[in-house]
Amino acid sequence: MAKSSSPVAPLTKPKPQASKAKDVKSDKKPVQTRIADNKKAAYNYFFEDRFECGMVLEGWEVKSLREGKVQLTDGYVVIRNSELFLIGCQINPMHTASTHVNPDNVRTKKLLLHREQIDKLIVKAEQKGYTLVPLNLHWKGGKVKCEIALAKGKAEHDKRDTIKDREGKREVERAMKTRNK
Repeated sequence: MAKSSSPVAPLTKPKPQASKAKDVKSDKKPVQTRIADNKKAAYNYFFEDRFECGMVLEGWEVKSLREGKVQLTDGYVVIRNSELFLIGCQINPMHTASTHVNPDNVRTKKLLLHREQIDKLIVKAEQKGYTLVPLNLHWKGGKVKCEIALAKGKAEHDKRDTIKDREGKREVERAMKTRNK
């Protein structure tokens, strides 16, 4: 038997094309996960623990959150019947919202958390000087999440220290910026 010699190309791995992979990544828009922050909370409170909660929202609220029409600065969290509720979070309705829904922009929103975490928060929040404050709203897996904190109020001198530290950091940044030029 004679061996037939067929022209077979050697097996090689194809080279990855890096330029196309870069183009695909650059076509995507960056995903904005942060919706709103409560900067006033960091000024007024010391944070002990942080928790991430789900929120019960209506359809028009989700649409407004996508547009960024929300204010958290006056919001706070209360405990009623062993459940958490966000009060004072203002979500402004869009003009294109449905005509059959009457949107209430300061509606009380229920927060979703595991029972063990709620029980832990109830015990700690009942201590003198502690409260629950919303820190931010963000997207996670296509759902709106609210980060809340168990917080203790700052005294007036602590607030002054915060301002002094912030101004000191700004001066250092300015000095470094002018030095680098």
